[in-house]
Amino acid sequence: MPSGWQFDAPADVPILLAALAAGIKLPSLCRNGTCRACLCQAQPGGASAPVTYRIEWPGLSRDEKADGWLLPCCAYASHDLVIHAPDAVRAAL
Repeated sequence: MPSGWQFDAPADVPILLAALAAGIKLPSLCRNGTCRACLCQAQPGGASAPVTYRIEWPGLSRDEKADGWLLPCCAYASHDLVIHAPDAVRAAL
């Protein structure tokens, strides 16, 4: 969102890399959950995003996670997910 672009995110690939493989570039810097440059929110807000993390501390507070915020650089989709990423752009494949 808001573009309406769609992509598949296999359970073993971080959302950021799945998006890039589909030609969608999300903002990012560190790719390990510390800089928060890729921070986006699952839609609709107010519910925990259906994602998992494979690192102990992904750079989000408990409240942020509960409000649907996620870090696609280190988040793995566990169910269908719609994210609000207004700074996403089409990337050359």
